[in-house]
Amino acid sequence: MKELYVKHIAALLSVKDWQVENCAQMFEDGDTIPFISRYRKERTGGMDDASVAEVKHWVDVFAEMDKRKTTILETIASQGKLTDALRDEIENCVQAAHLEDLYLPYRPKRRTRATVAREAGLEPLADKSYEVRISDPESEAAKFLSDRVDSVESALSGARDIIAERLSETASVRDTLRGIFRTRRVVSKAAKSAQDNPEAAKYRSYFSFSMPLERIPSHNLLAMLRAQNEGFLSVSIDADPERCAKKMYYDFCQEHRYPGPALAAQIQEAVSDAYKRLLEPSISNEILKEAKQKADIESIRVFGENLRQLLLASPVGQKRTLAIDPGFRNGCKLAVLDERGDLLYHTIIFPHPPQNEKVKSLMAVSDILEKYKVEAVAIGNGTASRETEDFMKKVQLPEGCRVWTVSEDGASIYSASEVARAEFPNEDVTVRGAVSIGRRLMDPLSELVKIDPKSLGIGQYQHDVDQALLKEKLDNTVEYCVNSVGVNVNTASPWLLRYVAGIGPVLAENIVSYRKSAGAFRSREELKKVPRLGEKAFRQCAGFLRIPDAANPLDNSAVHPEAYHIVDRMAKALGVRTAELVGNADLCSRIEASDFVEEAFGLPTIHDILKELAKPGRDPREEASAFEFAQDVRSIEDLTPGMELPGIVTNITNFGAFVDIGLHENGLIHASKMGVRGMADPSKVLKLHQQVKVEVLSVDLDRNRISLRLVR
Repeated sequence: MKELYVKHIAALLSVKDWQVENCAQMFEDGDTIPFISRYRKERTGGMDDASVAEVKHWVDVFAEMDKRKTTILETIASQGKLTDALRDEIENCVQAAHLEDLYLPYRPKRRTRATVAREAGLEPLADKSYEVRISDPESEAAKFLSDRVDSVESALSGARDIIAERLSETASVRDTLRGIFRTRRVVSKAAKSAQDNPEAAKYRSYFSFSMPLERIPSHNLLAMLRAQNEGFLSVSIDADPERCAKKMYYDFCQEHRYPGPALAAQIQEAVSDAYKRLLEPSISNEILKEAKQKADIESIRVFGENLRQLLLASPVGQKRTLAIDPGFRNGCKLAVLDERGDLLYHTIIFPHPPQNEKVKSLMAVSDILEKYKVEAVAIGNGTASRETEDFMKKVQLPEGCRVWTVSEDGASIYSASEVARAEFPNEDVTVRGAVSIGRRLMDPLSELVKIDPKSLGIGQYQHDVDQALLKEKLDNTVEYCVNSVGVNVNTASPWLLRYVAGIGPVLAENIVSYRKSAGAFRSREELKKVPRLGEKAFRQCAGFLRIPDAANPLDNSAVHPEAYHIVDRMAKALGVRTAELVGNADLCSRIEASDFVEEAFGLPTIHDILKELAKPGRDPREEASAFEFAQDVRSIEDLTPGMELPGIVTNITNFGAFVDIGLHENGLIHASKMGVRGMADPSKVLKLHQQVKVEVLSVDLDRNRISLRLVR
């Protein structure tokens, strides 16, 4: 990678040049983000996965920029206008906006007013005026009269058009205006179509809105731009045209020299036209786009953090589970799952109105609990959830069996997906939905990777942000979660395996096919027998795959096979077998890490190995804890200001957090009501699915809105 890119990325991310250079080299060698951050800490200086992912993002950005530079240089060269100085400036450019500014004068364009003036032979007049080589523009313009230029004013007008276009394509001019626009306010006003339009009501707070661009929260800007796209608002930047034109004229004079009065009037008119007609629309759109990109990044950051917390939610584990997808008229769908999540039995009961088959339903559930030795009950949190919880309290549960409420977000999407059809080709969507609810309780990560994160109800303006950047962030987040937990290669679905470093969809299917034909994997080394899983893929994935009951206990740990010999050395030094060392924290504490440093394995790796040996295969997720809503609150009408209620955080945004308090409607804790002075960053105060206590501040029955304050 070019040195100028390495230095720019390092400065941008506040890391060392060598860290960026090493990461770039490893990316080129085909190493993945999880592998680099986990097993190459010596080469990265201990950068975490998020930092390595940022480097990867910018490496890709500059790879695309290099392609763009090649195209630009070829285009300018074909025009015979590529000078050595221009080539150097283009090749040394690291800002996309500046690169496009340099290219702008040479970019093929539609026929413009300046084009017409050049065709009429007025460019020499424009050149003399631009270079301040004339004092009497009218006398000079008279020399350019022809059958295509019928008057002095026409000649002067054409020259001004050329000067205006030249100014609008000057990199320094554009950069100066960008600086001015960035300090201004963004303004939104209601469009005519918003008047008395019920669809526009949600944007009412932006009908007359103004805020400094550098201070506007991301959710405000994204809402305004969405409303503009829907035709309800006009959004602009309130840059002062007179001030901008004066600045442009002053800079022109500084670069050239002050013209005489007559020429000054021509230049000033050209400057004013350049600003109003060409520059203001272009720079305004560019700065709004720039601001949106920042808002996108912030919104995507929040989405990614929400997704991380959701995927790493506490699992109940491998328990026989009764999953219930609750409902009224259509009944409650029941699915019984074994310890591995396989479907054993399903049926429907009707304990609620209008059927009210309570006794029959009680008997059916009791029989299921006893027959299948159920250890956990998962109830979806949708329609009839609270009523179904009440119903289950009348059932005698087996000892140790508990009832859990599980989010249904995205379950219907999964039920109708190709993934669900492949898993349950002979079952309908209602059964698949119930199964998904049960599996989410057992292992949220394994189940939720089958669903598009955008269907999980945890985003903020997710359809308005840069979709490529969003996909990159979400893919990285899923990949991080899967690899940080580790995957049992003998039970994992192909949809989970595809997120393991170095595997992907094709190898995931190949692993499952091999497993079906040859039986369970007995060692990591056996992975090399999987078709198309070569040495490179093995190096990337091996440390993240777990094989319980393998002959070598290290195969069920996060120790990479390339470091097994180090563990053998440790065991030999202690006079024990390797198997005795694995899982023995006392023995591990006797090892001096520095004694086992090698050329390719420094102290960071040795410390990681010791940590893993003490607790091999440790799941980083917390244990699941039960939760119960307030029993005396069943509808929004039951709420009164001042009530304190238990709740669960269901979504976190920049402006606040949404909390499920057991009703169909979620309440909102605004960022200013987080229990701290002033506005707070919700993502730093709360976590997704965190159990909280809230106070009801207000209830809007007409709009079904509940305002809450965080108590604890």
